[in-house]
Amino acid sequence: MRPFYCLTFICLSFAAAAQGVDPAITERPPSAAQLPGVDAPPGPAPRPTPPAARPSPAPSAESSSPLPDKDPASRVERLDALFADLKRASTSATADRTVDKIQAEWAASGSATADLMLIWAGEAVTDKRNGAAFDFLDQAILMKPDFAEAWNRRATLNYIASDYGKSLADIERTLQLEPRHFGALMGLGAILEATDRKAQALEAYVRVLEIYPTLKGAQDAVGRLSEELAGQRI
Repeated sequence: MRPFYCLTFICLSFAAAAQGVDPAITERPPSAAQLPGVDAPPGPAPRPTPPAARPSPAPSAESSSPLPDKDPASRVERLDALFADLKRASTSATADRTVDKIQAEWAASGSATADLMLIWAGEAVTDKRNGAAFDFLDQAILMKPDFAEAWNRRATLNYIASDYGKSLADIERTLQLEPRHFGALMGLGAILEATDRKAQALEAYVRVLEIYPTLKGAQDAVGRLSEELAGQRI
């Protein structure tokens, strides 16, 4: 599944996250620019039981280097390679596969608990329990302040609640942490359009296309706003 490009993309993000895929708002997707990026059972949400402590293995030549998934540098390299692939994608189907991988990277904070909070938030949104979703995302951000996707999801919830001020603040923080977050940029564009700042919205959507050229929602927005702004200048 694929989900902060337009409001629809944003909402679909949560649904995708609940299935293990990281989402940002409809078709896919500061200081600001374009729009876009689970259900806890009744009663207190269950918390995962930590595994029993195990002694660390003795260091060896093979184990002295960090594991790829835990190495921040390798994650940056993976994302850089994926974004390069996304920019080169010639079809939406090829781009979609790359976007799924990018969103999966974004959904992994490095903290199992924060990741679980993100999943629960997605499930809560699916069940229309947005208050609970806010609580889960607040906790994820408190635990991992550099978790860009948690900020992005909360920006989406604030957008749904029509609290554009808070949504813009969360989008700004998302873009500080991940400037290539096309979902957050789509959300930004949507808010700027909704508040009649069309020239700035156009800039946001153009930024999305620089990152994700095949995103139809951004293509349509750029075409529409370009025509509207050109008509105003005549």
